[in-house]
Amino acid sequence: MKLPKNLEKVILFDVHKIRKDFPILSRMVNNKPLIYFDNGATTQKSQQVIDALIKYYTVQNANIHRGVHRMSQDVTDEYENARITVQKHIGAKQEHEIIFTSGTTDSINFIATVFGKKYVNSGDEIVVSEMEHHSNILPWQQLCEEKNAVLKVIPITDSGELCMDEYKKLLSAKTKLIAITHVSNTLGTVNPVKEMIAIAHSKNIPVLVDGAQSIPHIKVDVQDLDADFYCFSGHKVYAPTGVGILYGKEEWLNKLPNYQVGGGTIKTVSFDKSEYAESPLRFEAGTPNIEGGIGLAVALDYINVLGLENIATYEHELLGYATEKLSAIDNLRIIGTAKEKASVISFVVDGIHPLDLGMLLDAQGIAVRTGHHCTQPLMAHYQIPGTVRASFSFYNTKEEIDVFANAIVKSIKRINQK
Repeated sequence: MKLPKNLEKVILFDVHKIRKDFPILSRMVNNKPLIYFDNGATTQKSQQVIDALIKYYTVQNANIHRGVHRMSQDVTDEYENARITVQKHIGAKQEHEIIFTSGTTDSINFIATVFGKKYVNSGDEIVVSEMEHHSNILPWQQLCEEKNAVLKVIPITDSGELCMDEYKKLLSAKTKLIAITHVSNTLGTVNPVKEMIAIAHSKNIPVLVDGAQSIPHIKVDVQDLDADFYCFSGHKVYAPTGVGILYGKEEWLNKLPNYQVGGGTIKTVSFDKSEYAESPLRFEAGTPNIEGGIGLAVALDYINVLGLENIATYEHELLGYATEKLSAIDNLRIIGTAKEKASVISFVVDGIHPLDLGMLLDAQGIAVRTGHHCTQPLMAHYQIPGTVRASFSFYNTKEEIDVFANAIVKSIKRINQK
């Protein structure tokens, strides 16, 4: 008998089997089994990714590009194959549209620097949203200060959704670029970036998308979105730290000046004049995080074997289950109730500071994030100092959420008894 499609997915997605691929999930914290709900900050690494790093340092360690010896050539091939893996994963048209960086923050600074240098002048405007991570505010704020430009902000509703009518009103002939998060790291809101890009392009305005929180949860196709720039970090998607991606449309990369210069970025150098390489090498100065790029490809292969559609379905179940459990707790208020959400829940409890609650949860082996989550303007909107944030992954379980909910209740009682 053929199983119904949805049931077939649930059976094939065996979370307990998957958890065995992540050795850190079996450790104890404060004499309790670790419950890791801080995936929005960084994700854990599968044994396959760990093995790839060990393999690099034990039998592959050599510098890439320009080497004539076998080890250099072999690892160069593997690194460049990793670029192709990323290209295919996000649906980029060309592999040279994929630039390795150190992460999302580096990628955004890259564009703020080179795009700003060439295209932003006094009186021009850059548009961001009220829910942006500091890394998608500060580079643009600094650019505006340097160029005497203006930073415009898309407001949000109390449910944590962008005010689209206000977004449309903000765009003008002075708007040079829009920088928007795909998924809010604090609220979990999934923004309508495809619609926003179409609106921007109707006015010939390019768009940069911060995909740090979307890549682990959503199937991204940069050609379908029509994004001009898209960036993400490896460590948010089960890969090593210190490696990230900047996707740029070929037409844009060909027009942008160099970001950093040095070894690997050139064709010829003389004291009279130097000639630079084509993208992506022109933008990748110095020795990169080679093992990080290789590990990123392994991590992407891993999630593609699981299937992003299966991951999204399972994580949506976790989100719904956790939302129901937490909503039943007295005096607990969820911050961010958008209709379209990724698997993130931020909340506050009346009369209790998020830090105090987070410390008590840690004592029970539960890792969550507390504070403003690098979104202080967002906290100002809600007039709160911060939240407790639980961010879920495909290796988390409903049983862990049950323990989490009970631990919150227990912690609230303990604080209120003092």
